[in-house]
Amino acid sequence: MGRTIFTFGLSAALLTSPALAAPVDLVTLYKDLHTHPELSFQETRSAGIIAAEARAAGFEVTEKVGRTGVVAMLKNGKGPTVLIRADMDGLPVKETTGLPYASTAMGNYGSGPMTPVMHACGHDIHMSVWVGTARWLAENRKAWRGTVVMIGQPAEEGLGGAKAMLDDGLLTRFPKPDYALALHDDSRIPAGTVSVPPFRALSISTSMDMVVKGIGGHGAYPATTKDPVALAARIVTALQPLISRENDPFHPAVITVGSIHGGTKHNIIPDEVALQLTIRSYDAAQQQRLLDGIARVARGEAIAAGLPETLTPVIRSTAIGVPTLNDAPLAARIKAQFEAKLGKGRVIDLDPSMASEDFQLFGLAAKVPSVIYWLGGVGQAQWNAAQKGGPAIPSLHNGGWAPDPGPTIATGVESMTAAAVMLMPAK
Repeated sequence: MGRTIFTFGLSAALLTSPALAAPVDLVTLYKDLHTHPELSFQETRSAGIIAAEARAAGFEVTEKVGRTGVVAMLKNGKGPTVLIRADMDGLPVKETTGLPYASTAMGNYGSGPMTPVMHACGHDIHMSVWVGTARWLAENRKAWRGTVVMIGQPAEEGLGGAKAMLDDGLLTRFPKPDYALALHDDSRIPAGTVSVPPFRALSISTSMDMVVKGIGGHGAYPATTKDPVALAARIVTALQPLISRENDPFHPAVITVGSIHGGTKHNIIPDEVALQLTIRSYDAAQQQRLLDGIARVARGEAIAAGLPETLTPVIRSTAIGVPTLNDAPLAARIKAQFEAKLGKGRVIDLDPSMASEDFQLFGLAAKVPSVIYWLGGVGQAQWNAAQKGGPAIPSLHNGGWAPDPGPTIATGVESMTAAAVMLMPAK
């Protein structure tokens, strides 16, 4: 399969969009999805589009699995069952790419504030590859035998979508897979390339909310208060030795304070400050040690600030979760397949990532081998310029992240179909 843009007819869902006209290729589909991102568990438009595409290709499609999830199934004789996942949700990020198809969408979580929404993590790429893969498998049934179960997963960013689909009977209502596959776009490698983690892929992620208490008052009389702004600043600084001095450097770990909010006016010391943290590692025991250390530091700094026990910082955390670990034998097989089909020069080795995913839950629940691999997304000209000291390439979750859709999607379809055919060979 060459590195081309795959062109197919327009689905019924896309015909409802006056901005698009048949025929449409996967890049046009991508641009439409990119322009219209939706937050976690709100992916109704995106789900409707990929569901219609799968139906048009001949798949049996079920919608609203795990609230907004999609399951598309195609049986093609006796053979293994392969689950192929794409995630659908966008992020509360303001797009700064300046692209003509840039998102101007707004959204909110529940009763929270309205924010700009963007596909800053490439889930629009994933959905486009998913559609291209579904079409290819439907049109090339002589190349494989078995059952493919393709799922459009909601709410990956909140790490709740996989569980929601499993809780809604994914493994009982539909054929149980023998293998689970996923891909994710990557800003570390150029478009047209892939990378298969041999084992460690993605870390455990815990989200933590911390409310630092104090005694507010007039900014002109700080001695009459217990300033939570100053205390929060000390806590943020005091967290650093948990990594730099207490963590084994051969076991990666990250503590990031991603949000700090407190106060309303220049001359008012508030009663509390809210912090939001992400804590990441590859080991559950290590993760718990980090969480315990954060609680210890927060409590200790509050005592040092002279706060009574009743004003100890309040901490609420998500469950620890699991790291994303590829099945090593399956990863080795898939890497060899990619080297054979794409060429060794297009298969790159990367270090494990400290980002996090919930894809692992599918393989764990089904007790089958699973592999997630990385799909290069950086345009070649942008990549070349960065290697020569030019502008840095924006990372995922950055408002400037803009994959080069043509070669990225084409390579995604090329690689995912190669992996699927390897696992479901025609006999």
